Parts: sequence; structure tokens; C-alpha cells
Amino acid sequence: MSTPEHSEVFSPEGAIDLHVSPEMRASLRTIIDKKPKRLVVDLSRVPYVDSSGLAVLIGAMQSLELEGGAFVLAGAQEAVRMILESARLDQYFHLFPTVDDALAAS
Repeated sequence: MSTPEHSEVFSPEGAIDLHVSPEMRASLRTIIDKKPKRLVVDLSRVPYVDSSGLAVLIGAMQSLELEGGAFVLAGAQEAVRMILESARLDQYFHLFPTVDDALAAS
């Protein structure tokens, strides 16, 4: 899959919890430091996100938006969508059904 110019796709695998959140925060920081116009986090292989994972996503979105970029989530599985909805974060994040949809959005 090719990404439009100045777009990055980050594709974590497995649960995003207290054990992997610090590593994920560092990975996202590295991407954000490149100042992409759009960062798509592909959640299609993430079965679960806990509060520490949500905090990482929120922090990454705030950091990228301060740089003038767009932070979007794509491909969230049903369980992850339910977690986002129960925390009302579905109203905070830009959610797309697929990475392609997220990259195509302007």
C-alpha cells in the first residue's frame, strides 16, 4: 500500500496496555518528530486498548495537532470501538473503517 505524500501509517499489533504503552509512545514520538501532515494509526490488529494505551493515543494526537498535522484512527475492531465509545473518545478521535479510507480523506 502506498501512502500519500507526507502521510505516515503506524500499525501496532496486539493489545495496547501498560506493558507496551511506553514503547508505543516512543514509536509515535519518532513519527511525530518527522512532522507528517497525517498520521494514521491502523488498529486492525489491536484487540484491546486499556487506559494507558488511550492516554498514549490522546497524547500523540495532541502533539501532532500542535505541529499542524492530522491524527486519525483506522480499522478499529469492535472491542476497541466499544472502548472508545464508552470513554466517549469516538467523538474526540477521527475514526475511519480502513486505512485506505483514512488516507483518502482530506
